[in-house]
Amino acid sequence: MTGSVPRPLAAVLDGSTPAGVLPWPAERSVAQALAAARDAGWTGASLDLEGVADKAAFMDRCARALRLPDWFGSNWDALADCLTDLSWCPAGRGRLLVVTGWQGYAAAAPDEWSVVEGVLADAVGYWRDTDTGLAVIMARGRDRQGV
Repeated sequence: MTGSVPRPLAAVLDGSTPAGVLPWPAERSVAQALAAARDAGWTGASLDLEGVADKAAFMDRCARALRLPDWFGSNWDALADCLTDLSWCPAGRGRLLVVTGWQGYAAAAPDEWSVVEGVLADAVGYWRDTDTGLAVIMARGRDRQGV
């Protein structure tokens, strides 16, 4: 697998490195990451934040893209709860969340983006020492899902 995906993701997917928040090269398609996760028995999801500029739009995008449960309350605590109680999301061997188009939101609302980063990091940490880790890829560049 290391030949088809960058080493940091390959190491997470094969279990030799704990899951974490990972960068993704701008020139690589995120579809490659999702396919590698699927091939390794992981569940994958993509969160495209292109055009998101505020918390309300971010929460809406999360709810739709991640298919969050009905009890999701569209606030930071509810998002954290959803990412640490993943009973609503099949695990497989682990879960991979690929975040694309995030740079605009980070620039438009840096304080909110800081909270997002914290929520994601905390969720990754929560799942780190389990059999079904959560890894997050922060894709650089524009969304390259189909390339």
